[in-house]
Amino acid sequence: MSHQAPIALGKPADEGEKILGRRFRLTAKHSAILHKGGSLLDVGCGNGALTGMFQPHFDRVVGADIQTSLLKLAPEDGEWVCSAGEQMPFPDQSFDAITCFEVLEHVQDPVQTMREFHRILKVGGQAVISVPNKWWIFETHGAYLPYLPWNRVPFFSWLPDVLHSRWAKARIYTRRRLLRQLGDAGFDQVRLVYITAPMDRAKPKALQDLLQQTIFAQDRTMLPTLAVSHLAVATRIA
Repeated sequence: MSHQAPIALGKPADEGEKILGRRFRLTAKHSAILHKGGSLLDVGCGNGALTGMFQPHFDRVVGADIQTSLLKLAPEDGEWVCSAGEQMPFPDQSFDAITCFEVLEHVQDPVQTMREFHRILKVGGQAVISVPNKWWIFETHGAYLPYLPWNRVPFFSWLPDVLHSRWAKARIYTRRRLLRQLGDAGFDQVRLVYITAPMDRAKPKALQDLLQQTIFAQDRTMLPTLAVSHLAVATRIA
């Protein structure tokens, strides 16, 4: 999908936000990466809040991000690399697993970035990727629209691609688009699930509590309109 508007840099979730635990639990349930040890590369690690949740499960964990200002906020005892996703400074088949949460919508070339994932993954390794879902009712990354400075623009992501890409600050994904791009990058085996919204920005607090205890209590959903993101588990076969 083309993107005409300038692509905004990503803002990572902060430690303690509910979406971090949601991503971690779904990764544990729907992939095999936490059961093998070995090495993990977290692409777009930001401040390292989610990277640290994976650290106890691997022998080596590397976080990579293009924003040095975010890497400076990461724990000092971690291994951090400043790198763009399209050309990563690692040899072929360097890692047993890769994670990449809410990053591909911000990179200049998402397919080339996925090709890098395929290249540096060992055969049999898995990449766990999340991207924003087009059919979620709010545009989570915001848009360059007058009089609408906030990010949560309702139904904006439902616009046809030609209009969405003209004003949106980041890309948006359907299941078909994500599967096609992963296939173009060399991944033939992919499993997809929908991630529910954490609703931790809903107001007032009484409404937030109600939503989190009812409609959005579970980590995943079968309904696209209740899913803030897609989670893909892509396996390198050869």
